[in-house]
Amino acid sequence: MAKIDLPQVETHLYINGKWLEGSEGTFEVKNPATGEILATVQKGGEKETKEAIQAANKAFEGWSQTSPAERAKLMNKMADLVENDSERLAKIMTMEQGKPLSQAAAEIQTNVENLRWNAAEGQRILGDIVPSPTTNQWQARKQPVGVVGAITPWNFPSNMIIRKISPAIAAGCTVILKPAKATPLSALALMELFDQAGFPEGVVNIVMGDSSTIGKILSESDDIQKITFTGSTEVGQILNEQAAPTLKKVSMELGGHAPFIIFPDADLELATEMLIKTKFINNGQVCTSPNRIFIHKEIKQKATDLIMEKMKGVSVGNGLDDPTTGPLINEEGIEKIEEQLKDAVDKGAQILCGGKRLTEGEYANGFFIEPTVLDGVTKEMAIFYEETFGPVIPLITFEEEDQVIKDANDTIFGLASYFFSTNIHTVDHVSNQLQYGMVGVNDTAISNSATPFGGVKHSGFGRENGTYGVEEYIEVKFVTIRTAK
Repeated sequence: MAKIDLPQVETHLYINGKWLEGSEGTFEVKNPATGEILATVQKGGEKETKEAIQAANKAFEGWSQTSPAERAKLMNKMADLVENDSERLAKIMTMEQGKPLSQAAAEIQTNVENLRWNAAEGQRILGDIVPSPTTNQWQARKQPVGVVGAITPWNFPSNMIIRKISPAIAAGCTVILKPAKATPLSALALMELFDQAGFPEGVVNIVMGDSSTIGKILSESDDIQKITFTGSTEVGQILNEQAAPTLKKVSMELGGHAPFIIFPDADLELATEMLIKTKFINNGQVCTSPNRIFIHKEIKQKATDLIMEKMKGVSVGNGLDDPTTGPLINEEGIEKIEEQLKDAVDKGAQILCGGKRLTEGEYANGFFIEPTVLDGVTKEMAIFYEETFGPVIPLITFEEEDQVIKDANDTIFGLASYFFSTNIHTVDHVSNQLQYGMVGVNDTAISNSATPFGGVKHSGFGRENGTYGVEEYIEVKFVTIRTAK
């Protein structure tokens, strides 16, 4: 394809309503599909992080007292700006992250929905009057928790930001955003729009730089009342430990290792269609991606045949060409998949298709790997227990319902799970027994602005989206008022 230039986007830090240079120099942002340098971005550190904390604290005094209706007005204006600028935002995302352009466009649309949902939900943060046996009036008031440190990943570099910022500001909090170093441009493009929308100085701030520096300061600061993080379990554990001495609120959406179970009574056409559709979103680089595909022995061959037939329609290429899948984010992603596949094959698994790195022609300078189907996966293989962040479908055969539930739960993770069955008893039993924060039954659409998103076990705690998401940014204050004369 012909060379396409990156749309114009800001590359400075945004603190207290001003675009600033960083004290730590700059860093490069590269296109994972081509290897080209897209932009050079300002890098902040301790100095800028502390300035952002100070600005957010100062802004909180006024923003927390702003009426929910006024906050909603600005948020809806922001939603309009995002919608009107969706083409630019999607192109920036695809070029810095690699995902197909249609998927990037869909992600931008979820931002619009999320902003509008939280704008409305912020006006429904209601306290309670508790009946008192005395003459006192008892009130439970809901108030914003304070300044929020938001740390976001590279795989959904726009949506993860809005999913954290929008409920926070709707509740009356102010925010310091630390985006992923691999994908800061999507964050900066959003920050441009927050600025255009007219949010008061200091309500939303962004500091780019090293996570080890910025994340540590945010987590340890007494002036930060809440940390919200999406990323790996390992980093989440570190941040949680750093935040513990200050006893601040923490919510974490961490790694996943989703089972995808196909029972013998399932609609096979639907199940395999959903598998292909869901597995290759963002090239498999999704914490909710189906990672262990359990298929009942009776239908194993038929299901495998359907999967293989549907794989013929899966394409790989530059995200701007809108293929099924794009590149992985970096070399480490490729190497991890290669290691998992080698380990599985060495222990008896069989690669039915794919499995090779793509290095010729248009793939020469990017991080591409063939979409892969791996059969005969067992518990002896690393891929059974390790999250695969890439386009690999590992097939596992099962015979008994109770055993597959046990095997599906045999992981430290507990984010998303899926199963397909037309038996009402199976639907009820399995959905209750799966140890996951989210369960998709005959469906894989588990993320929506109106519904809770989050996991259990090593997949984290706290919820995003819906009423539950806003509540993460609220403190409850009890007030008793003596009314007797």
